[in-house]
Order: sequence, then C-alpha cells, then structure tokens
Amino acid sequence: MIFSTVGDKGSPSVPLWKRAVRAPSVLDWIRIGLLFIGVACVLTGLLPIAEARASVERIAPLMLFLVSVIVLAELTKEAQVFDVIAARLALLGRGAYPALFLLCVAFASATTIFLNLDTTAVLLTPVMLALAPRAKIAPLPLAMTTVWLANTASLLLPVSNLTNLLALNKLGLSAPEFAVRMWLAQTVAIAGTMALLWVFYWRRGVRGADRYEPAPPEPIRDPVLFWGTGAACLLFIAAILAGLQIEVAAIVAAALAVAAYLVRDRRSLRPSLIPWQLLVFVTGLFLVVPTLMRHGLGDLMTWLVGTGEGFAGLLRTAAAGAGLSNTVNNLPAYVAGEQVVPAANLDQLLALLVGTNVGSVITPWASLATLLWFEWCRRRGVRVPLGKFVLTGAVLAILLLPSVVWVLALA
Repeated sequence: MIFSTVGDKGSPSVPLWKRAVRAPSVLDWIRIGLLFIGVACVLTGLLPIAEARASVERIAPLMLFLVSVIVLAELTKEAQVFDVIAARLALLGRGAYPALFLLCVAFASATTIFLNLDTTAVLLTPVMLALAPRAKIAPLPLAMTTVWLANTASLLLPVSNLTNLLALNKLGLSAPEFAVRMWLAQTVAIAGTMALLWVFYWRRGVRGADRYEPAPPEPIRDPVLFWGTGAACLLFIAAILAGLQIEVAAIVAAALAVAAYLVRDRRSLRPSLIPWQLLVFVTGLFLVVPTLMRHGLGDLMTWLVGTGEGFAGLLRTAAAGAGLSNTVNNLPAYVAGEQVVPAANLDQLLALLVGTNVGSVITPWASLATLLWFEWCRRRGVRVPLGKFVLTGAVLAILLLPSVVWVLALA
C-alpha cells in the first residue's frame, strides 16, 4: 500500500511515498541539465539524429544491466547481507587491526569486482560507517578503504565499471577473456592501494588505537530474504564468469531477488530502487560528448592521448585519461578518449581504462562512485579532510599508474 509506513530501527516511521519520491539534490539537477543539453544538441542539429540514435542504442544494454545490478544490490543490502558480512569480518579480525584491514580490503575489492564500483560506494559505504561506532573503530580508515578500492579494484571484470562495459564491444573480448587480460594489472592496483591505505590511514600513528572491540552481529530479520538475495548474487557472479551476457545475468539475478521480496516484503519494492539519476546522467553524457567531439574536442583528445603503444605511449594515454577524469569525470574522459584511440590499438584502449579507473582518485568529482561516497560520508557525519584526500589520492595515482601500465604492457 502506497501510504503504509516503513520504519528503520531507531528512527521514526517514514511514509513509503516520501521514501519513493524525494526532492532532487543539486547533483540531480546537474544530471537533468546535462540531459536537456544533450537533447538540445540533437534538436539544433549540432549532433545528427543518426549519430544520437547510435549512441543511445549502444548504451541501452548497459543501462539495462546497470538498473538490474543496482536493484539486486539494493535488495541484497535491505536483506542485511552486507551488514552481516561486515559484522562477521570484525569478529574474524578478533580486535587486531592488521587482520581487519586485510578483511576489509578483500570485502571492498570483491564487491567492486563482482557487483560494480557504484555498489561499493552506495551500499558498502554506509555499512562500513555503521560498523565503525559499534566496534569503536575510527570511521575514516574504513571510508577511505571503500572509496579507493571502489575505483582501483574496478579493472578485472566488465561489470566492475561502466567504462569497462563501454570498452567491451570495441575490444571484442568475453568477460573471462577480459579477466585474463587484466588480472595482473588488477593485482598490482590492489596491492599498491593496500600499501598506501596502510601508510596514510591504517597505521597505528594515524588510526589512534592498538586494538578494536568486535561488535556482535545483529540478528537476521528474514532468513528467506537473506539467503535468497545472497544466492541471487552468487548466481550472478557465476553467470558472468561462465561468459553469459552480462545484462541477461543481471536481469535473471535481479528477478530472483524481486521474486523473493514479492513473497516476503512487497513494501520494499519501491520506485526509488530504480537509479534514474544514473540513467539520466549517462544518457545526457552520450549525447553531449559526441557533440563536443564533432566541434573541436576530438582534436584536443588526439593530441593528449597520442597513438603510441609502447610503455611510454600507453603511460601517456593512461595519464591523459586520469588527468581528464580528475578535471571533469571519468565517464566523459573515457568516452572522449575512446573515440580517438585507433581501432587496432587494443592495448592503448586498456591503458585508457587504467587511467580512468585507477587514476580517478584525486578529486571528489573524478568518478560517480566518489561523488556518491562523499554524500554518504556527509550523511553519516564523517569528516573527510579534503586536503589530505586530494594529496593522498594524487600520490596513489602517481605511483599506481606507471606500475599498472608497466604490467599491462608486459602482459
């Protein structure tokens, strides 16, 4: 029933219609404005209708995947799967920070790799921040682990990042083939991220405590939803590793999760599960960027990216992708860069992915995942020192890019 109420633990009941429809934020209006600009480009003839249609047709399967995987992740979080895993990790660590660090890195990396970096930012961030006060852990190390690995752990699979999905058709690789090509680069990226996370945020002198107190896990409210959505996630992971079309795998897994909620908790199937903000943003982006490419941006990108495929050429491409990502955002950076990379230079396209994925850790707007992460930190009252965020992110990008590109060239 649309006017029934849904209460969160410890907070007053909120009418379902208010949860389904909220006032647009400033970021939402920017997304809407981008879509209007894109439509205006088509209506004024700056972007030919045929080219606009081709852009929209290209992203349609990706949008289908994105909606399905975010609905799956939202329902999985609602069923407490992420909360239970996070609490179990704290218990497994037994009060030792090094053990907790390794477990949190594994959790954040796996979530990013298999369920998309935006899932890590949107769903894992609040879980980790909620765990911090219960276990008496400083929240910033947990938060930085989440946001850095949301970006740097997004190289391995096509589903890990929307940029990977965009590259997949041009690369002509299946999901397992993509993973074989990127596994070494992904390993180096995660290892480098771990080293700097420990130095900047997790070591004793920064975190301010020798040990933490593991908090007991909360009881599972509905075991059917818990195990049902958990099984749907495992099915999704198995399907993409088996080479099934990613949008098909996501739709099937999301349908299973929705079916479980239809039986057990229909009130949770609210319209706000649909990520309309992402749909609006990506659609507008794929109308605006092709327009700009036709009117001067293409020449600039050709000069920035170059055409070399040796180590120096690949590093130049990655650096251009990282620089543009931190100037505007990694999605338009990838889209613009992809259009000037020669079709035969597949290694160069992979280097562009390294730059836009791994390098987008310096500015708060470098990736959508980072923007979403900042919003959650604000909601939870977690202070993120912007100067330290930018400085440590710059060190991470500067050290990681050459290392990851080097192993990519070797592979």
